[in-house]
Amino acid sequence: MTVVFFGSEEQKMAMEHYGYPPYFGTMLNVFSIIGAVALVLPAVPARLKEWAYFGFALNFIGASVSNWAVDGFSFQVIFPLLFFVPLGISYFLFHKMEKAKAVG
Repeated sequence: MTVVFFGSEEQKMAMEHYGYPPYFGTMLNVFSIIGAVALVLPAVPARLKEWAYFGFALNFIGASVSNWAVDGFSFQVIFPLLFFVPLGISYFLFHKMEKAKAVG
């Protein structure tokens, strides 16, 4: 799946290729930005950060499934799943930091 940008022709073509409605790419972009901000800002409650991690995981899985369903198995199916590595490391470190806060 290609990185898509708000309202670009590439975004419209990608959403059409995968059979999604036109607004879906914009929605994904907005939610991804909100999720990234939630993970970066320290003032965001831990419960909301958990939902952001879940949202990113769901997004990566959805991208892989979409690629597989439309284009068959290829590297494009594996590629989104590679992002689980930094996401998992971030999630592990987030919980380690939360545990340290609770102790100290």
